[in-house]
Amino acid sequence: MLPGRLSWVPLLLALGVGSGGGSEGGGGSSRRRRLLAAKVNKHKPWIETSYHGVITENNDTVILDPPLVALDKDAPVPFAGEICAFKIHGQELPFEAVVLNKTSGEGRLRAKSPIDCELQKEYTFIIQAYDCGAGPLDTAWKKSHKAVVHIQVKDVNEFAPAFKEPAYKAVVTEGKIYDSILQVEAVDEDCSPQYSQICNYEIVTTDVPFAIDRNGNIRNTEKLSYDKQHQYEILVTAYDCGQKPAAQDTLVQVDVKPVCKPGWQDWTKRIEYQPGSGSVPLFPGIHLETCDGAVSSIQLTTELQTNYIGKGCDRETYSEKSLQKLCGASSGIIDLLPSPSAASNWTAGLLVDSSEMIFKFDGRQGAKVPDGIVPKNLTDQFTITMWMKHGPSPSVRAEKETILCNSDKTEMNRHHYALYVHNCRLVFLLRKDFDQADTFRPAEFHWKLDQICDKEWHYYVINVEFPVVTLYMDGATYEPYLVTNDWPIHPSHIAMQLTVGACWQGGEVTKPRFAQFFHGSLASLTIRPGKMESQKVISCLQACKEGLDINSLESLGQGIKYHFNPSQSVLVMEGDDIGNINRALQKVSYINSRQFPTAGVRHLKVSSKVQCFGEDVCISIPDVDAYVMVLQAMEPQITLRGTDRLWRPAAQFESARGVALFPDIKIVSTFAKAEAPGDLTPTAPKSAVLEEMLHNLDFCDILVLGGDLDPRQECLELNHSELHQRHLDATNSTAGYSIYGVGSMSRYEQVLRHIRYRNWRPASLESRRFRIKCSELNGRYTSNEFNLEVSLLHEVRVSDNEHVNHLIVQPPFLQSVQHPEARTSVQRSSVVPSIATVIIIISVCMLVFVVAMGVYRVRITHQHFAQETEAAKEAEMDWDDSALTITVNPMEKHEAPGHREEETEEEEEAEDDISSSSSDSDASDEEEVEGGVGRGRHGQSEARQAQLEWDDSTLPY
Repeated sequence: MLPGRLSWVPLLLALGVGSGGGSEGGGGSSRRRRLLAAKVNKHKPWIETSYHGVITENNDTVILDPPLVALDKDAPVPFAGEICAFKIHGQELPFEAVVLNKTSGEGRLRAKSPIDCELQKEYTFIIQAYDCGAGPLDTAWKKSHKAVVHIQVKDVNEFAPAFKEPAYKAVVTEGKIYDSILQVEAVDEDCSPQYSQICNYEIVTTDVPFAIDRNGNIRNTEKLSYDKQHQYEILVTAYDCGQKPAAQDTLVQVDVKPVCKPGWQDWTKRIEYQPGSGSVPLFPGIHLETCDGAVSSIQLTTELQTNYIGKGCDRETYSEKSLQKLCGASSGIIDLLPSPSAASNWTAGLLVDSSEMIFKFDGRQGAKVPDGIVPKNLTDQFTITMWMKHGPSPSVRAEKETILCNSDKTEMNRHHYALYVHNCRLVFLLRKDFDQADTFRPAEFHWKLDQICDKEWHYYVINVEFPVVTLYMDGATYEPYLVTNDWPIHPSHIAMQLTVGACWQGGEVTKPRFAQFFHGSLASLTIRPGKMESQKVISCLQACKEGLDINSLESLGQGIKYHFNPSQSVLVMEGDDIGNINRALQKVSYINSRQFPTAGVRHLKVSSKVQCFGEDVCISIPDVDAYVMVLQAMEPQITLRGTDRLWRPAAQFESARGVALFPDIKIVSTFAKAEAPGDLTPTAPKSAVLEEMLHNLDFCDILVLGGDLDPRQECLELNHSELHQRHLDATNSTAGYSIYGVGSMSRYEQVLRHIRYRNWRPASLESRRFRIKCSELNGRYTSNEFNLEVSLLHEVRVSDNEHVNHLIVQPPFLQSVQHPEARTSVQRSSVVPSIATVIIIISVCMLVFVVAMGVYRVRITHQHFAQETEAAKEAEMDWDDSALTITVNPMEKHEAPGHREEETEEEEEAEDDISSSSSDSDASDEEEVEGGVGRGRHGQSEARQAQLEWDDSTLPY
């Protein structure tokens, strides 16, 4: 060590260390130190490329092969040739490396905390060696290359074997020798094969006619007799390969049963299901009779056959748009196979099952999707969904069967993206343009699934997040087994054609035509540009509303294994205990969550696969063939009720809020329930009782009758917040308003009550007629047609207010003619509607005539002027009719006489109330009303019939 350091001093002097440094300052000294480090510490340390180590459980010493030693070619230069540290790379590793000798580079690897083999059997990490740099103050240490260290943990026999079950039970038939009655099984939690494996089982109970082998199979050594002993209880222990016995023995109970015909008993072939019943057990009393057969395990497969119903099972039959919204799907979904209509006529030529909107392709037809329906750029994220039913190719040489294809319309035959079936493989093609990418990119994604050609309905979702493409089939995720790359497509001016059921071949042929036709059935083919669907939405869209169920999963027991297929039409249960199997099958039930399920038969089959202890001879269990009869649901009668005729003034039509068309609309759904007659005679007819029921609606249409709306002067309006807060949507046009989305009847009621009609030129309006019709289940159940007529309520206004007001304040010289009850009659007219108001206004007009007559009598009444002036101040009227509006009901003359009498009584009651408050009027006023206006009061019916003609025969002059 000392000679090495002495030889280092001349080297430093040779390099100029310590001479002339002061004059250059700190900067020169720093440069010299870096230069010194570069010249002295020339080499990196060296270690082996890999190490293998062993550490015993609960120990801290690691034995490495080869040993941990680092070498440095800079030795024997101090620091530069020494090893200062070993560094381990990794997160939260329970190891550390220490340097034992800096000069020799020897190190040691040890555990920082106890190592448990049961938690982790082996460790792999990276280690590097660091030298000491150029000096004690130098931090620029050089590090070696990275070496891989792999450490195995050596197990210690800590744990004793433990049986999986605390007790086992078996049933045997007397008089038989079994190779195996049952099998017990123990496990050991040690990590190594030596200590975790069970090497031996032993029967602890003595003097019993049973034996057990190394695998835990128990057999009888002699024929058992039911008369001699009904039951045996034996204790069994287990040993691991380190000869450590089980901590606790297990109890094995063997029942001896006396001899019969194996099979399922106590079940019915027909199971009726009433809609709305929830989960109904299929076999509540079933049990398996094994006839003392030595059954070690049994596997049951219960299958509900619904392939012939809809798209594989009973699903909601709402429109695709309603289903997407019901499941919370993203907006912007484009339906590529819509119902044929004027707006979407490209599917008109396809074979279609209109009840389920299923399109059938026979290999000879395709459909062109018009330009503009789907954007040219789908972006790097989009989703394609569809229902598909497809079988093997009918031809010997399988060809591509195109489901969806976007290709060149003319000149060339390039496919930009396509979805097709080839040799029972689903292939998705996506070719990027050069303006999007200019490198070799993934272009074809292949999936090989048996379901593609099994002639059954399956739901497919292709989520594209380029370059990753994921397939969901019936809710399960599948990655492509093959992905091929291709160059992007060169840009061109050629337009593209999107097709369904075949691919458009626009080039390389004499005449453009369809090619690569599809054979099978498709439904609900959609594309969503710019976004992918979530797993939750996908599961909701393909979910069956009927299937098998298990009541009380908690009571099945640990010995029963069960598995459902995604649609819950197949249930597989497995167990080794017949009693548990019986109880499990008794809990299997049928459920249909639809309020109005598809009525009919669902075939049911239970098959049993039995394993016996003696595999040479084993019992055979016949299948259970039954069926579920789903009864017809009560047909709902949807009824719309409300006011069917409205009159409103022009001001309401012109206002910003308009006229509420259906302010009191009520939606009620009822069904007829048969009620037994009071007497029990067979000839007595049964009466039907209507009961109200609640269910959803999926759309309500408000149609405009008698011609479309003129957008220049009228419209229907609805606040969108009323829709959004009730999770509904709507479309508006001059033909009417359509509200859609799955929602309760009360939600639709609330929205319909906010529909308003506006007309900013109501003078030309005579009447407008509207019709509402609502639906449930995409038109399966429809309501009555509710018709509404809206008319303009005409108004008569008094225009010369100042003149009337002036006349009402009578001059003093007319007080002798004015009767006290005139004031009272005006007050009454302010609260009496319609005809009474008209009578009072006519009375005011007659006062004008009285004023004219008073001019001629002014000389006669002049001598009484002073006395009447004081009386005029008391009887002066404060009536102001500036806001007086006379409304004439055009339908008044068509009302029934009885109705008029009711109004007369109401008016008389109102007049009595008013007259009681004005009892301080002058007697002379009362006399004038009795003489002049009394006929209108006591004969209102006659006055209305006479079209409000005024009788002035009793007026005094």
